[in-house]
Amino acid sequence: MRAVVLRGTCDIAVEEVPDPDIEAPDDAIVAVTSSALCGSDLHMIEGRIGPDAGLRLGHEPLGVVTRVGPGVSRIQPGQRVVAPTHIFCGTCDMCARGYSAACLRVNPGRAGAAYGYPGMGGYPGAHAEYLRVPFADANLVTLPGEPGDEYEDHFVLLADAFVTGWHATELAGVGPGDTVAVFGAGTVGLLAVHAAMLRGAREVYCVDAVPDRLAVAADFGAVPVDAGSHDPVERIRALRAPTAIDPLLGGVDCGIDAVGFQAKDRADWSRENPGQVIDDLVRLVNPAGRLGIAGVFTPLDQAAQGPARQGRYEIPWAALFGQGVRVGFGRTHDVRYTRLLRDLVVSGRARPGHVVTRHVGFDDVAHAYTAFDRREPGHVKVVLRPGSH
Repeated sequence: MRAVVLRGTCDIAVEEVPDPDIEAPDDAIVAVTSSALCGSDLHMIEGRIGPDAGLRLGHEPLGVVTRVGPGVSRIQPGQRVVAPTHIFCGTCDMCARGYSAACLRVNPGRAGAAYGYPGMGGYPGAHAEYLRVPFADANLVTLPGEPGDEYEDHFVLLADAFVTGWHATELAGVGPGDTVAVFGAGTVGLLAVHAAMLRGAREVYCVDAVPDRLAVAADFGAVPVDAGSHDPVERIRALRAPTAIDPLLGGVDCGIDAVGFQAKDRADWSRENPGQVIDDLVRLVNPAGRLGIAGVFTPLDQAAQGPARQGRYEIPWAALFGQGVRVGFGRTHDVRYTRLLRDLVVSGRARPGHVVTRHVGFDDVAHAYTAFDRREPGHVKVVLRPGSH
């Protein structure tokens, strides 16, 4: 079969690799119909977290089950399914408590595993024609419809992006009537905007510097804030001022960092400043507010200097403590949200596929990654269709 393989830093290729096989009784094999490109894949491609030659990329798969092992009872061949990014057993102590991203069985010696990530279990990625899914009864979420139908772009986002966007709003405690600021209008940030609106937020501001992304945020009902033209904190406070009941409450109730360690320094856009977004959110969130940190922070960044190279960052803890701001971090516990979000899609309430702006086949996937990395127009969210030519 064909798969997207990382050969070295900034070097990916489509290669012929062996078809996956049933390796354990609870495995399933899925024929992939869609597999979304993600900003986290760029961390590996760029060598930021260490190049891993031979790594098969991709962790957002949608497809149809072709085979199951003898220990699989719930999942059957022919079913349409999505496979969440974080692999879990479903029965260990962490899974039983709903912390599926910290499963204790799928990556011995560490908590949690995922497709197509170095150090997370060695599971081949989903930019491929077929994918082996372990613990299939626990991991695979069944879906209605047929491949390529009106749900295809919505359902593929249940593997990661929509679930992570929703998780960001959980971390930030977004509820009815809240005011929310989302920094970063990549797919996770945009779907955090969508999730906040679904959860009843009264005002949502979305901060980014890419016009394509801000246009999608506006379509979801957010107020777009161009960080390339304004100090976003001052801009949002100015927009909030006419309705703020007190100057101390002229910020927002909830803030979301959907950027992470690759945040740009607004004083010099050619440089990165991993603390820029958190610094801005500390200035913006009201006393007793909530922060959700959904952007990735890695334990290793080979492009960084000083403490940030080992994942150590300066955070204004004293300001957060003084204002009584609650902070939530961490990977998405997919099992808590995937079925809920599936049902919101099927009901017509949620339309996450609106962020998908391009489909590619294997012949175009390398160029698509380059364009995606450069934030070129039309590449807000790209989906690989393995059967396309």
